[in-house]
Amino acid sequence: MTERWTVGQLADLTGVTVRTLHHYDAIGLLTPSDRSPSDYRLYDAADLERLQQIVLYRRLEMPLEQIATLLAGPDDAAEHLRRQRRALEARRDELDELVAAVDRALERTVTHRPATAAETAEIFGEGFHDEQTEAEARWGDTDAWHQSAARTRGYSKADWAAVKAENDAVNAAYVAAKRSGVAADSEEAMAIAERARTQINDRFYECSHEFHRGLGEMYVADPRFTATYDALEPGLAVFVRDAIVANADRAAADTASGRATR
Repeated sequence: MTERWTVGQLADLTGVTVRTLHHYDAIGLLTPSDRSPSDYRLYDAADLERLQQIVLYRRLEMPLEQIATLLAGPDDAAEHLRRQRRALEARRDELDELVAAVDRALERTVTHRPATAAETAEIFGEGFHDEQTEAEARWGDTDAWHQSAARTRGYSKADWAAVKAENDAVNAAYVAAKRSGVAADSEEAMAIAERARTQINDRFYECSHEFHRGLGEMYVADPRFTATYDALEPGLAVFVRDAIVANADRAAADTASGRATR
């Protein structure tokens, strides 16, 4: 007699919950081959084999819709197992690479080794060092450049990753503010500009409000800076410049007011 299992027995046998088996039945992914006289679900060996295939694919994080498509195809059980084996081998290689990457990152974190050129390129993109070379040619004789070079010389990969995350967060805040329709001289926009100025001041070089004003004007005057900002949101370069200028004007007014009350 062919062995059959109720939904509860199949759940105990495979570790798949009764609720999940009910769901698989409801969506047609695993429909029991038979029903008892009392209308209880009954699963046979073929159902068990299909469930095992489903479980393996789910462990590979495959969506249920994709699993259903695969199981409805012409492949037999052996081909399904071969596919699963190939996927597992690929996952194993990926995990081995991730473990190695974590080990390298851990070593750098422990030793505080400065980031290599390849590591900063990995974070900021391949054009990062070309940009740095051009920046040095333009501003290499300035105090700000020397101060920035001295501060960043010992930055680790983790430090640069934090800088990148801070930059991305500031840019995202600018984009969100512009899309929300607030004015560039609003409190919200000026707060973002001040956040950007502080990040430069803390990470690279002393950045006064007037120096930051000059950077803002450069974002509009230099087509490459403009293109970088406008790629995030059309018109963003002008919005950023105007927010920086408004923030610098406010700081200047606060300073003048402080002098006037003395």
